Formats: sequence, C-alpha cells, structure tokens
Amino acid sequence: MAASPGPAGVGGAGAVYGSGSSGFALDSGLEIKTRSVEQTLLPLVSQITTLINHKDNTKKSDKTLQAIQRVGQAVNLAVGRFVKVGEAIANENWDLKEEINIACIEAKQAGETIAALTDITNLNHLESDGQITIFTDKTGVIKAARLLLSSVTKVLLLADRVVIKQIITSRNKVLATMERLEKVNSFQEFVQIFSQFGNEMVEFAHLSGDRQNDLKDEKKKAKMAAARAVLEKCTMMLLTASKTCLRHPNCESAHKNKEGVFDRMKVALDKVIEIVTDCKPNGETDISSISIFTGIKEFKMNIEALRENLYFQSKENLSVTLEVILERTEDFTDSAYTSHEHRERILELSTQARMELQQLISVWIQAQSKKTKSIAEGLELSILKISHSLNELKKELHSTATQLAADLLKYHADHVVLKALKLTGVEGNLEALAEYACKLSEQKEQLVETCRLLRHISGTEPLEITCIHAEETFQVTGQQIISAAETLTLHPSSKIAKENLDVFCEAWESQISDMSTLLREINDFNVLLFKIILIFLLSQKNNANLKSLKPDKPDSEEQAKIAKLGLKLGLLTSDADCEIEKWEDQENEIVQYGRNMSSMAYSLYLFTRGEGPLKTSQDLIHQLEVFAAEGLKLTASVQAFSKQLKDDDKLMLLLEINKLIPLCHQLQTVTKTSLQNKVFLKVDKCITKTRSMMALLVQLLSLCYKLLKKLQMENNRWVSVTNKDTMDGKT
Repeated sequence: MAASPGPAGVGGAGAVYGSGSSGFALDSGLEIKTRSVEQTLLPLVSQITTLINHKDNTKKSDKTLQAIQRVGQAVNLAVGRFVKVGEAIANENWDLKEEINIACIEAKQAGETIAALTDITNLNHLESDGQITIFTDKTGVIKAARLLLSSVTKVLLLADRVVIKQIITSRNKVLATMERLEKVNSFQEFVQIFSQFGNEMVEFAHLSGDRQNDLKDEKKKAKMAAARAVLEKCTMMLLTASKTCLRHPNCESAHKNKEGVFDRMKVALDKVIEIVTDCKPNGETDISSISIFTGIKEFKMNIEALRENLYFQSKENLSVTLEVILERTEDFTDSAYTSHEHRERILELSTQARMELQQLISVWIQAQSKKTKSIAEGLELSILKISHSLNELKKELHSTATQLAADLLKYHADHVVLKALKLTGVEGNLEALAEYACKLSEQKEQLVETCRLLRHISGTEPLEITCIHAEETFQVTGQQIISAAETLTLHPSSKIAKENLDVFCEAWESQISDMSTLLREINDFNVLLFKIILIFLLSQKNNANLKSLKPDKPDSEEQAKIAKLGLKLGLLTSDADCEIEKWEDQENEIVQYGRNMSSMAYSLYLFTRGEGPLKTSQDLIHQLEVFAAEGLKLTASVQAFSKQLKDDDKLMLLLEINKLIPLCHQLQTVTKTSLQNKVFLKVDKCITKTRSMMALLVQLLSLCYKLLKKLQMENNRWVSVTNKDTMDGKT
C-alpha cells in the first residue's frame, strides 16, 4: 500500500531501508531475544487454554490423562525457555534487571505449579470404574495461569522499553556522527567518518524497520514508513552532496544543497523517535483535522446524533463545522488547475449544503418544542438530504483531484525539464539554467498543490499521511535539484557535481512513480467505498417508512475495515480449497460441507467488493444463516469421524470442534439480532465471525485429512498382519 512509502533504493547505506528489516546483515542479540520472548508466548496461550477448557468432573482414560500431563509439562518447558530469554535481556540491561528478574521468577513458579497440578503421580484417587477425575484443583490451575500471563506481560512490556531505549541510543549515535560529517574538511577524514555513519544507519534502519513491522496502529506505521523513506533517499544524497562540497568548498549552492539534506535527515530521525515514544512535540495538532473527507465524516456523525438526542450540540457549532469544511474546498476552487466545470459544480454543491443545513436547523428547532410524528419525519428527511449533498460533494472533489493528478503525471512522465537541467549544467549555460529552474519550480508547485488536493480526498489516515510525505518531498527535492544544477553549471567539468545532480533527479523521478501508485490506491479505495454505499442504499430501497430509511454510517474507517476483512476472507477460501483438493474421496461428507462453506465465504468476499450474486444486506444475512447451519453439519460429521480414532487423536480433534460450534451459534445469533440502523456494524460482526470460522475450517480439514491417512495406514497394517496370521495358520 501507499501507506508504506518505499521509494526505489539508491545504493549504499540507504538501500537497506526499502525492504524493511529483512535486508540486513547486522542483527542485534537483544532483538533476537525480544522476538523469542514473543514467540514463546504463543504456544503458552494455546496450551494453557487447552488445560483450562477441560470440564470439571470429566472422566478420562489413563491414556488421555497422560496426554494432558504432557500438555502441562510442555507449558512448563515453554516457560523455562521464556525465563531464559528474559534473564538474558535482564543481564544486558542493568537498569531493568531487578524488575525483569522478579517477573521471570513469578513465571517460573507459575509454570512449575501448572506442571505439578497436571502430574499423574499427584492424582492417586481412582474412581470405582478405574478412571481418574482430572483437575481436582482446577482453581489452582487457573490461578497459576493468571500469574503466568501477568508475569509474561510484565516481561514483554519491560523488553519493549529496552527496544525503545536502544532505538533512541542508535539515533543519538547517528546524530553525533552527522555533526562530525558536517564539519569535515578533507576527503580522507570524510571517507572514514562516512563509513562509520553507514554502519550506524544500517543499525538504525534495522531497529526502526522491526519497530515498524510490530506497530498495530496503521497511522503510526504509515508515519514510520514515510520517515524511513526520507532516510533511505537522503543517505545517498548526503554522500554526493558532501563530496561536492569538499570538491568545491567555496561554492554557495553546493553548501546550500548539503545543508538541505542534513536538515531533512534530522527531522526524519526526530519523527521516528516521536513515533516510537508516542509523544507529539510542542502540542502538535493531528494532521487528519485538515482533511475535507475527515471533516465531512465528523459533521455527518454530529447531525445523525440528533436522531437520538436533540440537545446533543448547539446550532452555532454545527454551522461553524460546515463552514470550516466548505472553506477547505477553496483549495479546489481557488486552484488555477481546476477546470471551470468542476469549480462551478463544487460551488453549487457547497451552496446547496448551506441551504439544507438551514432547513435542518429550522426543523430541529421545531422538534425541540413539539414532538409530533410529522416533525420527526421532517427532521429525518432533512438529515438524509444534507447527507446526500455532502456525499455528492465528496464525489465531485474526488473526481477533480484524481483527474488533475492523472493529467499532471501523464504530462511530466518524460521528465523533459530534468533532462534539460542536466544538459544545461554540462554546458555551463547560466541563462538557460534560470529558464529551466523556473519551469521546475512551476512543476513543483503543481505537484505540491495536487498532493494537497489528494490529501483531502484520500479517505484513510495512512493514505493521507502518504500524501503529506509526497507533498514535502516535492517541495524540498525541487529546490535541491535547482541548487545541484546551479553547482554543476558553475563547474561544468565536475564529475561529482554531475553525479550529485543525477542522484537528486532520480529521487524526484522515484517520487513521481510513488505518486502514481498513491493515486491508484486512492482511486481503488474510493471506488470501492462508493460501491458499498450503493449496496447498502439498495438494501434499504423496499422499506416503507422514513424510520426504516435511516442509513448506516459507511465512513472510511468502517469501509476500510470491512474491505480488509473481506480480503482476508478471500485468502482463507483459497486455503480451504487447497486443503479440499488433497482428499482422494471428494464425496466424503466433511469435504462436501467444507466445499459448500468455502463457496459461500467466497460470495461474501465478493460482496465486500461490490461484486457477485449478493446484492443487498438481506441477501448477505440469508447467506450467513445458511453458512452457520452448514458449519454445524460439518461439526456433526467430524464428530462422527472422531469415534473411529484413538483417545489422543480423538481429544485433539474434539478440541478443534469445540472451537467451531460456539462460533456457528454466535453467527446465528448475530444474523437474527436487530441492530436497527447499524447495518455496517452488523455486517462487520458477521464477516469477522465468518473469517474466524473459515480459519478453523482450514485447520479442521488439514487435521481430519492427516488423521484419516493415519487411520488408513493403521488399518492397512492390521489387515496385513491378519492376512499373515491366516497364511501361517493354513501352513
């Protein structure tokens, strides 16, 4: 996604940024240990859940009891590995050593307690039928599990503090070396210091890349990606700009060029630390507040809240909010690049929105003094009208910005101005330099303004952040290209000055390419959003009264979430189909139910894209009801199959079934629950449940296939042995 800007690598230390953390030769022991801590947590959770999920007074055979004991021992062993990792981190970080060691001791005690409570030798009381009752002290197991998870969480939090500290330390080393590079006066000294700087940048890139991959907040991840993209490009720029300065120490444009690179790198380094430590300097405001789409989303939430509370806010606040939104549309209407038709349409829709707000306020005042059915319906109609106008305004702004961006990218695809600047520099033509520098400045302003318009209609915070990154990059790089071209024009025979100009031109071309990708993703997102809005409007079209016409709020975040869930659902159907293809007996009941569920899940995936046979939310709900019923049929078939298995295999399979059955019932409940006008919320819940069921289906199909193969092999051995005994008897 464009939310993770990764321009083309430029070689040297900068090339490590483009592929995240996977491209590094350098790896710190602490990061390996920290990842190991997290990896050991996953099997712990699974094993503890298995233990606690056993019912009280459940009688099991001795063989099954041995399997449970092995789970308890596995938990203890995993805890042991976890503790070793934690202690290793503690030994390398004296300021946190005591806290980490205490948490490790608690984890160790909890693991030993779980092992002891599941030990067969401690369960000597046999029942009259020769079977043993498991977990006479289940409370003790739960208490130990809670202590274990609490101590594990403490260690992870402390390890996270260690990683943050390490990133800050790495940044400080980079800054210190950069200060030395700024003051260097000889090539020999520069080569030596830059070599050290390269190693430090690789380490910082590694640490920040791992952190970026671990971030759950998409907005922070996009900010981190943007900052790292700057560092990637600027590292190579720093090399050539510094060498040019050393070669031409009295050239003012060369010094200006170098200083611009240093300044931008320092800002990017600070931005990474700001994200890592989760703090905003000098009370910085959230960038999302400047987006028109974000403003419209908040405004619609406010007017829709009037349905539940007529005194939710004042009329003045609502009017001010709309005026702020419409003022921002001046970025479109005041632009010299906006066509006359688009400008007129935007102004028309803005006027219409103002008029409809006045009508809404008039009905709103009446509704506060009189509560009649006709006034309530009038309020509802006013809300629907202004919402529709704002949706039309969004479409018009989207069309204006994307059309302008597409035309601009097409016009500048051949980079004529950059080629002319390079030729001018080699020729030493100062007069031509001024002409083409002016043309590049004009192109830069066009691109910056276009990025600003795209930011307004991007639809999601990650895409918005990427627009801001592109805007800043064009603004800074454009000026740096001009100063680099000036240096070459003043020293036309300088190879390093020519190389320096080439590097900055490549960065510009790379950003143009990234902008094309960004435009495509904004287009894809908004087209998908408009499709889903249309689907939900169609789902309401047969309703008779205004109350049932209250639309859900298909805002960009909800849409993004549903689209993401839909994509994951589509991938899971592919996994399920792959598992089904392994079965030789395609008529097997388990295979048939699995194939039906996969087919229905794929229809749901198409629905999230505005495609396929499901056209309305009612179609979707009906499909989900059938899907849940098919899931219960599958569990019945798997239970029947489990009766053929031995105790250990049977227990393993039943544990998986016991996860699927509740999900089927929960999905049935959600489909029958009336969420009134929260259509998007209902769809979100349904698709989330469906995705969880599909993930379990993939696991079940794989497990059943393996157990069936194992059963067939055992049966073949038994037949072989029986035949041999029969032959021996005849002999």
